[in-house]
Amino acid sequence: MLGINAAMFLVEIGAGLAAGSASLQADALDFLGDAANYGISLFVVGMALRYRAMAALAKGLSMGGFGIWVLVTVIWHAVHGTLPSAITMGTVGSAALAANAASFAILWLYRAGDANMRSAWICTRNDVLGNLAVLLAALGVSGTGTGWPDTAVAATMAALALQGASTVLRQSFAELRQPQLASV
Repeated sequence: MLGINAAMFLVEIGAGLAAGSASLQADALDFLGDAANYGISLFVVGMALRYRAMAALAKGLSMGGFGIWVLVTVIWHAVHGTLPSAITMGTVGSAALAANAASFAILWLYRAGDANMRSAWICTRNDVLGNLAVLLAALGVSGTGTGWPDTAVAATMAALALQGASTVLRQSFAELRQPQLASV
């Protein structure tokens, strides 16, 4: 999953920039965050809960940072009236959906685990939802001839990232406050 996410980040960031699509760029940043999150999750998987909770805290902060970055990108595209390529959005969005659907299926069993494992599942869930939204945005851009569906979807993806970050941060703070962790 780490390799899939890293490769899809490169594909989507290039396609998003070439197509002028805020939603593809947002999805690409989500892939980058997921690649980093999977790497961190693998690194701390056998460690004590305190270290896994600290890793989840770092991941929650990065998800929040990506959400803020996407909001800035949305504003830029809205101000400049960017008209993205609907064909590129649809093609790359379909490939991204296939990659994330495979990761989502693998992580399904870990969706209720500790903050570290749950954060990996939340990131993948957000990616699947983001991919579906990119495909809807491609249809909207094609149908309306405007960039507003793309910026609306990117704004929604930013909201998902910020919501996911909030969930992960709350759980990681709760795990860090557990009495048995104070001595670890």
